[in-house]
Amino acid sequence: MVYNSKQAAPGGFSLLSFWYGYETFRLFFPSLSKTLEIMAPYRYLEEYNIEITQEVRSFYERILSEIGEDTQREGLLKTPERAAKALLFLTQGYRQDAVEILKSAMFRETYSEMVIIKDIELYSLSEHHMLPFFGKAHVAYIPDGNIVGLSKIPRVVDVFARRLQVQERLTDDIVECINQTLRPRGVAVVIEAAHMCMMMRGVQKQNSVTTTSGFRGQFEKIETRNEFLKLISSDLS
Repeated sequence: MVYNSKQAAPGGFSLLSFWYGYETFRLFFPSLSKTLEIMAPYRYLEEYNIEITQEVRSFYERILSEIGEDTQREGLLKTPERAAKALLFLTQGYRQDAVEILKSAMFRETYSEMVIIKDIELYSLSEHHMLPFFGKAHVAYIPDGNIVGLSKIPRVVDVFARRLQVQERLTDDIVECINQTLRPRGVAVVIEAAHMCMMMRGVQKQNSVTTTSGFRGQFEKIETRNEFLKLISSDLS
């Protein structure tokens, strides 16, 4: 199939011509761009609640005004709306159900050895200063009749990270969700993260990293825990 150029047609229509074999076909579309957009095999969309976005936007506009900024200058005209959308994106975890995410991809399997998903990037907001903390999570579980789709573990991490958090509770949230839903023989979570509230303000320590851990079941045994810690520290590639 060979496409020809788009041409204007009477009545506001667009004309698309193409050849297939030795035949020429002409198709008329009310809006060619919209038709091709609909035909796209994949589209990523972000949707925001208009009322909530506008309300949060007004709060940001007032904050900018209170700190002495001119909210009408060119560089800030759309900043309150952008900031509102960013905050709603970064806190979307409040409207997501981590348990249902796991249940949507649970499968019966006899595999009973350790499953590890390591180096899962995470980004969250500290509930104390609403500044970011970011790093990586390492998650492992030992199945007891059920496994879960691998992508669901990072999704669970994201659900709890996309809320106002402290790292300690974030670790515990992930551990408990997997433990209570999947009912494995054991769960382990280690999170390593840098906190902007310690880097940009306060003590201003640029190279500090906070590590938290949570262990349930078989991982409470020192041998199993050490195996997990060794594996997440090793480069197996």
